[in-house]
This record gives sequence, structure tokens and C-alpha cells, in this order.
Amino acid sequence: MEKIVIVLIEDQREVLEAIAKDLAPLEDAFMIEECDSADEAGELMENLDSEGDYVALIISDHIMPGKTGVDFLIEMNEDPRFEATKKILLTGLATHQDTINAINNAAIDRYIEKPWNAANLMNYVKELIT
Repeated sequence: MEKIVIVLIEDQREVLEAIAKDLAPLEDAFMIEECDSADEAGELMENLDSEGDYVALIISDHIMPGKTGVDFLIEMNEDPRFEATKKILLTGLATHQDTINAINNAAIDRYIEKPWNAANLMNYVKELIT
């Protein structure tokens, strides 16, 4: 049976756990996967796709070691397997130019600044995946 998946990408473990906790009420309907880097998320998404699962949403931090969240979201936007996947950039450090790049080239659906409001995050996620 196809699973519908939300992928969380954040290099700071405590922040990643906080996002997952805020979205925990959705676990009955969606599988929530946590990744601490863009590379890990890319591998996960490859596996999910090969198993026939559907990645409905990516929530990514921007500033991370290695590949940035914006660069990762651009790659996913250009991959036909994930063109329908919704994208949220959740960050506290993006510059104005980073934000423009994310909007224009990654086709992000929502930009959220840290610290986020848990209720607003939940509402945005529900709006995007239902």
C-alpha cells in the first residue's frame, strides 16, 4: 500500500525533533520521516519512490552543512518524480536573495521563519497536503 510521506530536513537535532513533535498529530494519516541533511533526504526520497510511496511534502531548513535546503529543494523541483511534492522552507537565516532564489527556482509553497508558531505550521501543512 502506498504511503504518503512528509520529509523533514534539519541539521540541528533538537529543532528537527520539535518540528516532528508539532506534526505528530498527523502520524495517523501520514508517515513523517526525519533527516539531518539534504543528502540523507535525497537517499530517503529515492528509496521511498522506488517502494512506490508518495512524498507529499518536504519541510527543509536552509542553512545546513553540505548542500543547502534551497539547493536541495531546487533539485527536487527539477526531478519529475517529485514535481507534485509541496515544499516549505523553514529558516531563520535566509537572506533576501536566498528567499527569491527559493521562490523562483525551487517553487516553494511556503516560507516560514524560525521560531515558528506550531499551530500555524500545522495549518500550513494541512492546507498543502489535503
